[in-house]
Amino acid sequence: MKQNKYDDPNFFAAYEQMPRSVKGLEGAGEWHIVKELIGDLKDRNVLDLGCGFGWHCRYARAQQARSVTGVDISKKMIERAREMTNDPAISYIRVSIEDIDFSNNQFDIVFSSLAFHYIQSFQTICEKVYECLVPGGSFVFSVEHPIFTSRNEQDWYYDDQGNRMHWPVDHYQSEGVRETNFLNESVTKYHRTISTYMNDLISSGFLIKAVKESVPADDMLEDPEMKDETRRPMFLMIAAEKT
Repeated sequence: MKQNKYDDPNFFAAYEQMPRSVKGLEGAGEWHIVKELIGDLKDRNVLDLGCGFGWHCRYARAQQARSVTGVDISKKMIERAREMTNDPAISYIRVSIEDIDFSNNQFDIVFSSLAFHYIQSFQTICEKVYECLVPGGSFVFSVEHPIFTSRNEQDWYYDDQGNRMHWPVDHYQSEGVRETNFLNESVTKYHRTISTYMNDLISSGFLIKAVKESVPADDMLEDPEMKDETRRPMFLMIAAEKT
């Protein structure tokens, strides 16, 4: 089932108040790692799956990408991205990631930020991305880390005084649906192991180039809200290449 929580007015209102929504890429704790994985974008044709407000699309053009296509299922997201963009080389398409249908060898790089854990079949996405990439093209994405998605609760274990004791991991090998809470709303996510992410890429023909686990940049660690983000990785990031 394709999920579109972002067109819910209450959910969208909460989302647009998040630091990464207000500050853009500099408000994303993993951006300093993702940026290195993306690499050189000059003269590249770029596809962004789950583009949201279009921050990564505009970054790609600032890095002299030839063309950028942003895809998102949410009408509100696409509208906001268009409002924030004044560049004819960037186009936004409202379609679910599961339903993308681009030409073979159309893009030099396909990117996605924190979208695939909302999609039931990662294998299907890998196959579609492989087809629309040029030979030697790059596939770079981030997802919520499997130790984060393993439990429905997706929260710390607290002591009687409300202090964070540890991050619990359970049912890690049991892949599938997780009904969890995000921005005070019920959200469906799909848990899969690190090995499944990697093996789905390999079986689709990709060569894995790098695997990273998030840690905030040094300057972000000065924020008290980020002080526990070194205790467990919240995001997993992978760069792969079409062989």
